[in-house]
Amino acid sequence: MQHLRQLLETENSQLAQVLRFSLYGIEASLKQAQTEFPLDPGAKLCNEVLQELHSLLQPASHIYPQSDSRNELKLNHLREAFNTDKELSLYLGNTQLQSQTDSELWNEIQRKLLRVPEDMATYWRQRALDLAQEVGAVEDNSELYPLPFIRDEIIYPGLKGTVQAKGLCLSQQALSNSEISQTGDLNLLAGFLLLCIKFIEIDPDLHHALKSVFSFDIISLHSKPEQQIQYIEALTGRFHRTQKAEENADSLLTLRAWIDMDEAIHSLVFVPPSDRYSWWGNLQQESRRKLKKFVDQANKQGHEVRIRQLSGLYADICALSKDDLQLDCGGNPGEVLTCLRVYARINQEDSPGRVIFRSSR
Repeated sequence: MQHLRQLLETENSQLAQVLRFSLYGIEASLKQAQTEFPLDPGAKLCNEVLQELHSLLQPASHIYPQSDSRNELKLNHLREAFNTDKELSLYLGNTQLQSQTDSELWNEIQRKLLRVPEDMATYWRQRALDLAQEVGAVEDNSELYPLPFIRDEIIYPGLKGTVQAKGLCLSQQALSNSEISQTGDLNLLAGFLLLCIKFIEIDPDLHHALKSVFSFDIISLHSKPEQQIQYIEALTGRFHRTQKAEENADSLLTLRAWIDMDEAIHSLVFVPPSDRYSWWGNLQQESRRKLKKFVDQANKQGHEVRIRQLSGLYADICALSKDDLQLDCGGNPGEVLTCLRVYARINQEDSPGRVIFRSSR
């Protein structure tokens, strides 16, 4: 168990990722087997094994130090203020904060603010700092958990003083140190691949809506570990296909591969989906802006290509999409909440897009 935990907590380790996903798969298989064989002589031992697996797969303590109990939260005023803000609930849904410690609470709130419009996030980041300072904690950028990407950026700060919590940052060095670091345009996709995988590890609110994995619903990656494995396998597979397409220097092949990869990136979602002008929304748009470059390249080579990000009223765009998903929360009734896959017309051939929309009722 000691060596398993040490490997799981090794930062920027692909082996740690493989082990984590394998353990998720074992956990899911054992839970399924328990329901099928409730009288099995190994049932009691199986429960203990599942408890050990659950303990192993919890977020590492170096990200969220376990030093206080819920009843002793110093940031309880912050929790109450956040939970009762009705404007926030329009973007985040009606879920209440679940953290058991101050360090977890700080990180949970800061991650949720990445999903709301930037002006609201800016207001709440300052309010969170003010409430933290009232109990003797101050902003700290010296301890940041690094997420691999193509640039360096402080996503949110940590705390020191009476509350100690790590912040979060994008790290170009973490991407450079990874085995899949690339050159040119592919480095952006390599960054997205690792960033998505890391975020899935640390944020239990993440879902996926990738049609090739599961086409009928938006699935929680935290409660369905087998779906988590399949989504990451699909994301990784699309990355490698894009890599091969660029090596072949075929503009249409490359374009189609980028559209598929862009779909996988945008299919990593929250419920309700992040606001278009949030940190998450802006981050995902980087993939879509790069996609337009490949449209231009194909057009310069004599092809007729156009793409469209589907937005606005669902009734106005539904003819251009297929297998869409519906929610009864977020945004305004009848509107598109997020575009999972762009609509494309390539040499007179239509490729439908896919969206999540708010029901009109």
